[in-house]
Amino acid sequence: MLKSRFFFFGALALASSFVLNAAETKMWSLDTKADFEKAKFDKVALRSDGKLSLAPTFTELLDSEEPYLWAVAQDSKGVIYAGGGSPGASTAKLFVIDRNGKSKKLAELPGSEIHALAIDKKDRVFAATSPDGKVYLVNSSGKSEVYYDPKAKYIWALALNSAGELFVATGDKGEIHKVTGAGKGSVFYKTEETHARSMVMDGKDNLIVGTEPAGLILRVSSNGAGFVLHQAAKKEVTALAVAKDGSIYAAAVGGRASAMAAPVPPPVMSTSAPGAPAGPAQAPLSFAPTFSGGSEVYRIDADGFPSRIWAEGQDIVYSLAIGCDGKPIVATGNRGRIYRVDNDNLSTQLITSSSTQITQLIESNQCELLAASANLGKVFRFGPGMEKKGTITGDALDASWFSSWGRLTAREAVQGVARLEARSGNTDRPGANWSPWAAANDRIVSPPARFLQYRMTLEASSAGTSPEVSGIDIAYLPKNVAPTVDEIEITQPNYKFPIPTASVSTTGKTLKLAPIGQRSAATSSSIDLPATDMNYAKGYIGARWRAADRNGDTLQYKVELKGIAETEWKPLKDKLTVKNLSWDATSFPDGEYRLRVSASDQTSNAEGQGLVGSLVSEPFLIDNTPPKISGLVANSVGGKVTVRFKATDALSLIDRAEYSVNGTDWVLTQPTTRLTDAKEHEYLLSIDKGTALELTIAVRVTDEWDNQIVEKAVVH
Repeated sequence: MLKSRFFFFGALALASSFVLNAAETKMWSLDTKADFEKAKFDKVALRSDGKLSLAPTFTELLDSEEPYLWAVAQDSKGVIYAGGGSPGASTAKLFVIDRNGKSKKLAELPGSEIHALAIDKKDRVFAATSPDGKVYLVNSSGKSEVYYDPKAKYIWALALNSAGELFVATGDKGEIHKVTGAGKGSVFYKTEETHARSMVMDGKDNLIVGTEPAGLILRVSSNGAGFVLHQAAKKEVTALAVAKDGSIYAAAVGGRASAMAAPVPPPVMSTSAPGAPAGPAQAPLSFAPTFSGGSEVYRIDADGFPSRIWAEGQDIVYSLAIGCDGKPIVATGNRGRIYRVDNDNLSTQLITSSSTQITQLIESNQCELLAASANLGKVFRFGPGMEKKGTITGDALDASWFSSWGRLTAREAVQGVARLEARSGNTDRPGANWSPWAAANDRIVSPPARFLQYRMTLEASSAGTSPEVSGIDIAYLPKNVAPTVDEIEITQPNYKFPIPTASVSTTGKTLKLAPIGQRSAATSSSIDLPATDMNYAKGYIGARWRAADRNGDTLQYKVELKGIAETEWKPLKDKLTVKNLSWDATSFPDGEYRLRVSASDQTSNAEGQGLVGSLVSEPFLIDNTPPKISGLVANSVGGKVTVRFKATDALSLIDRAEYSVNGTDWVLTQPTTRLTDAKEHEYLLSIDKGTALELTIAVRVTDEWDNQIVEKAVVH
């Protein structure tokens, strides 16, 4: 059993530390979407493979000063209408933007919000309100009248066929109404779902409908026959779009197993209604999305084959549109982002808006799109041109240590310009106490610190092409700090650490060391070295230590020894890569010694720039001399033999005393004090003589270092 008296712990301070700079240059290489995830984008687009370029133009046309705009539409003359409102308000709001860009509030309708707009070939404007809403017909002067009442809790979408007939998608009963004239309408199709959540018309006058809660994508023909094209993996189909080639794009959110109040947008007055993005603090009963797993977009080919083409774990899709290049455009919250699905493997984050939700996208004229937003309620023109200038500002990069800065470079195409800046600081959030922004197109001139922030400005070329940056590389040099040896433990004598690369022949005796810093292997705590088996080896002694380098450098160790009265350290081993050492102590005179362990990080640094940290152990013994037995006397009195002797050791405690009669097994005996706890003990034995005429009594004494002496006495 391991005895605690043989554990000695390092107690002296670091002997030396040399202050130089570490020579191992490190590099931040930012070239994936995840690397730029926390950056702030201003007119810069990010492709899913990490490529950066200028974004499409995104121009504000209207600030409604309302929390939410949920719908946008445009008539044949280019006049834009936008509808929204605020939860709990007494009226919903309809805004108009004329062809000259002048905007005004056109009408206020009974209800809280406008959720859907449609404009027919005669440029008549239909606006649907919720909850408990109706479809209103609004003229150019803002006068409104009820056009149709579906007697439903929610109206989610409006669509017109080629004949000018209006279709109304509703919630609570999941019905679609067909309206042929003012006040003339009825249920056209029952989805058997709670909500007919989204709806568009394809080029053949078929309705494409998305539902909640089963996540169905339905095609409803002009004669009212329904067919499920696909059941999404998610619960709620929030958006639909139909491409010119007949392909259908559908977005779905929310896991079916999750417990939710209802579908996503918008904030409404009843808890049975679909959930919505978190609105202003004053908006009552505005539901924040609780969906797990983000959103998915599916493509259903013209032949009916479905496939998932896009997924995003943090964004909720509110609307889909088709760009003039035929690629789907995805409007999301709650980070105000617009994406383009380039192909089944690539997508591009085009826009990060100041509004947290992009609620609807529609195709406008000449390849541009119109976007409505919430939080705050605005209307934007999106594309078709490209921005001339944009910036990306990175999050604070943590070097984990006080560092000097090197080159900041952009991996860019020849076209356009990418200008780089940087600033540094010692707080994890950049602020007023950081250094000012400074140009870094050659080297970073910001002062050494722990944190660095970059900013890159992209500028289009004179030909109007955007630079395409495939990555950003930032070199830095952490300040080198000397390693530390934090603890030294001297192990029990007569055991050695095994050699990992070769089998070791032993007597069969082994010793299991507890983790360093612990007194027994059963103790549980944070450890540096695990429990270790040692092999019995007479005359050996060992040490192990705990060491660390805050730079993460590779360490090598030098172990030295000297006697208490000596002045110079004698080397035992150098360039060790393990944190333990055993050595043959029989070559050293008896006495007290100290061990010095020095850790060097030279292998991770340039020649001459490595640092060293050392620790000296508490004194420990080397004892190769056996105890002495004196005064051994054996007397026979009657049938008993009385044996007396004295055991003495110069340095170590007596470990045990034993006797053997006529070569029989050794028998452990106690000193007269009963406790074996000193360097000197007296022993008194009483042994039955039996019928033997002569007894040979051998006495063996062992000290803590397993040094033994044997003496004998003969009794007649």
